[in-house]
Amino acid sequence: MNPPAAASLNPTLETAVLDLATAWGGPPVSGRWRINPEDFQVREIPLLEPAGEGEHVWLFIRKREENTDQVARQLARCAGVRTRDVSYAGLKDRNAVTEQWFSVHLPGRQEPDWRAFETDSVTVLRHARHNRKLRRGALRGNSFRIVVRDISGDSGELQRRLKTVASRGVPNYFGVQRFGRAGSNLHTADRLFEHRRLRLSRHQRGLVLSAARAYLFNQVLAHRVLGGSWNRVVSGDALQLAGSHSYFIAAAADAELQARCDALDLHPTGPLWGRGDSPVSDICRQLEDQGLTSCGSWQQGLVAAGLRQERRALRLAVEDLHWSWPTPDSLVLEFSLPAGGYATSVLRELVAGKADQR
Repeated sequence: MNPPAAASLNPTLETAVLDLATAWGGPPVSGRWRINPEDFQVREIPLLEPAGEGEHVWLFIRKREENTDQVARQLARCAGVRTRDVSYAGLKDRNAVTEQWFSVHLPGRQEPDWRAFETDSVTVLRHARHNRKLRRGALRGNSFRIVVRDISGDSGELQRRLKTVASRGVPNYFGVQRFGRAGSNLHTADRLFEHRRLRLSRHQRGLVLSAARAYLFNQVLAHRVLGGSWNRVVSGDALQLAGSHSYFIAAAADAELQARCDALDLHPTGPLWGRGDSPVSDICRQLEDQGLTSCGSWQQGLVAAGLRQERRALRLAVEDLHWSWPTPDSLVLEFSLPAGGYATSVLRELVAGKADQR
C-alpha cells in the first residue's frame, strides 16, 4: 500500500542530501576541499580496454575544470560527427581533474589529429579503435585522490573513523551533483509532478526524473540509517550481490545472511521508484513506506513518467582506502568506489564542511 499522496514536496538541497543522517556519528573534524582542482582527482576504472580495431575510436582524456558533456560536444566538432556519435560512460565533476573514456563513431574514416583537439585544460592520454561504442554506465567504478585542508578537530577519532569506513562502508547516498545547482532539478521536478504538461527538453526531463528518484531513494536510506538497519538484513529485504545488480528477497533475517552482509558480500537495497510492484515485503516494505510517507505525489509522477522500478544498494563499500598527513592540518585520501558511488558520501562521514565554491 502506497503512502498518502502529497500535493507538493518542494524539497531543498538540505532535505535531499545535506541534512541526511550519518551512519557513524557526526564527523570528528572539519576541513575544506576543492580549494583547487588538483585537490579533487578522479580516474575512471573501465569495464574493458579497447580492442585496437573497429569503427569506434575510444579516447582516454584528462580534463581540468571541464564539463563532460561540453567536452563530448567539442570532440564531435573536432571529428566532424553528430553529437550523438560521441558517448561516455558517466558524468564527472567539473571542479576537479578527471580522467575518463569517450568514444567517437568513425566508420570507414580516418581519425583527425587529436592533438588539435587539446587545450590547456584537455589532454588526450590514449586513443585506440574498438568495435563498439562506449555506453552509459559501462564502467567498473572510479578511483579518487582528495586533499582536505585546514583540518581541525579530533584527529585521533578521525583515524578510528577512517578504519570503520574502510571495513564497514558508508550509506550510499546520491550526492549533491545529482540535484543540480542549488537543487534546481528538485524544484523543476516538483513543478513537473504538479503540472505534468511542463515542457522540458528530453535531456532536461531525464535529469529531473533522475533527481526525483535519487531524492526518494535518499529519504528511504536516511530512514534506515536512523533506525540502524541500513547495513543489516531485515525480513523482506531485497539483497544485492556485491559487484552485481542482481538481488534476491530475504524471507527472514537469519545469521548466515547477516554474516555475508557484514563481510560486504551482500547489501540491502532501496527503491529507485517507477512502474511495477515493489519486490520487497514485510519489515522492509514497512520501512520503505515510512521513509516515503510524504512522497506520494512524486511516486505517482515517476510512475506516470514511465520509469521502471529498480533497486540500488543502501551501502557503499569503500575499496582500497589509504590516507596520509602531508602536514598536521591536511589529509590526503585515496580510495575507489563502484559505479554510481559518490565520493561526497564518504567525505560526509569524515569531515564537516564543504567544497570551496569556484
